[in-house]
This record gives sequence, C-alpha cells and structure tokens, in this order.
Amino acid sequence: MWYTVLLSALVGVMGANALPHFIKGLVGEEFPNILGNSPLRNALAGWLGLILTGLLIYAADLLAHPWPDAVGICAGALVMAVFHGRGGAYRLNEVLGLPNPPRQVAA
Repeated sequence: MWYTVLLSALVGVMGANALPHFIKGLVGEEFPNILGNSPLRNALAGWLGLILTGLLIYAADLLAHPWPDAVGICAGALVMAVFHGRGGAYRLNEVLGLPNPPRQVAA
C-alpha cells in the first residue's frame, strides 16, 4: 500500500508542477524553468510533465487503495502549490544561476 501512496503523492507533485508550465506556454508567457524561460520550453516541459503524471497514475494503481491514494495526491499537489505560490520557481532559478523572467505579482 505504501508504494501506491508514495507514487500518488508524486502524481500530485508532478501534475501540479506541470500545469503552470503548460499553461504559461499555452498563453505565450515566460515562466521560470530550468530548461529555459521561453513559452515554448515551458509548454514542452509542462506537456512532458503531464505525460509523466499519466504514467505515474498508471503505475500507482490508484484503484487498489483509493482513499489513501487520494490523500497522497492532494498532499503532493499542496506541496507544489505552496512551492509555486511562494515563488519557489524564481528562487530555484536564482540558486541555479539562471535568468528569471519578470515576476507578475497580483496587487
């Protein structure tokens, strides 16, 4: 059971991380990405993240333990939501010495 719970947490992390990159790529905006900040690179990284999320869903066998797996997915998604909400992608680029696009902060 713990194997599927850990994989489901990874599903939450990967899926929640893929979405902002894919969406920013779709709308043509730059977003911090270790592969480059361009919209095209973000779209490709987000698409790859969504594919990997699908493969992890398959590997996790979510129907075996639906409730613990749902909690794992939610916990993983929450971790990534906090990471992105607190500007983690921008800080990660700074730590890696990569350029950051201008940050759009809501008023």
